[in-house]
Amino acid sequence: MTELPARRLLLVHAHPDDESINNGATMARYAAEGALVTLVTCTLGEEGEVIPPGLAHLAPDREDRLGPHRAGELAAAMAELGVTDHRFLGGPGRFRDSGMRGAEQNERPGAFWSTPVDEAAPYLVEIVRETRPQVLVTYDPDGGYGHPDHIQAHRVAMRAADLAADPAYRPDLGPAHTIAKIYWNRVPRPVLEAGFARLRAEGSAFPAVAALSDVPGVVDEDRVTAEIGGHPAHAARKTAAMAAHATQVAVDGPFFALSNDLGQPILTTEYYELVRGASGAPAGERETDLFAGVSDR
Repeated sequence: MTELPARRLLLVHAHPDDESINNGATMARYAAEGALVTLVTCTLGEEGEVIPPGLAHLAPDREDRLGPHRAGELAAAMAELGVTDHRFLGGPGRFRDSGMRGAEQNERPGAFWSTPVDEAAPYLVEIVRETRPQVLVTYDPDGGYGHPDHIQAHRVAMRAADLAADPAYRPDLGPAHTIAKIYWNRVPRPVLEAGFARLRAEGSAFPAVAALSDVPGVVDEDRVTAEIGGHPAHAARKTAAMAAHATQVAVDGPFFALSNDLGQPILTTEYYELVRGASGAPAGERETDLFAGVSDR
């Protein structure tokens, strides 16, 4: 077996661009520090809306070539973050983007949402047992904001973490491995409110401002147990990675918008809730290192 770096981080996301928006600064930090950062993206994002008019022909209701294009955007974003290990669950195109909640695409054959969890999870179990991460980052049970693929990514990630730790489960997928710490993406409400106030005060190229309810994972501050960020270089890498997802994200300085053209602040400090494992921070304090308290096993 190839010797692995001492610290290993696994992130599970639904579509290309989710990782840069939610975790770009975190990924940039740990990649720069020499950790193995493994990104698993569950779909190609084929059902996304296209922002640049010149690329509108890629949309699913026209040429339906958005997925491969977004895979290229993801590769460019990972280059900005310094992440070299990025994969699609089961290989590119194994599971198709399910569209928004209630869309007819939710139940189409091959859609990620309509795939049984125990059919998708083994692909992630194999990656867990290969890369042996101490830390997993994914969404909460609501997927942050209710998108079917985000909910399914949560379910598959949590199920795979359990299965990967069971030596009796599929030994052909590699030796069992227990992930020491699991985090869900979070955004503290006061931080977001301050970001929106800054956006309104400074203005941007976007015609309107998003609402707090448009941002996934917003919670009260007491739910947040870890925060990662503050380094200007990592912030710059995150912004560049978001801009690389040009079909889905428009960046204007410290702000961005999705296809709805509603401005949001780019959060260059990122926040998490530890849901499995022991905190490495003193009682009553937030962790500033997701690996705090874990060994290099």
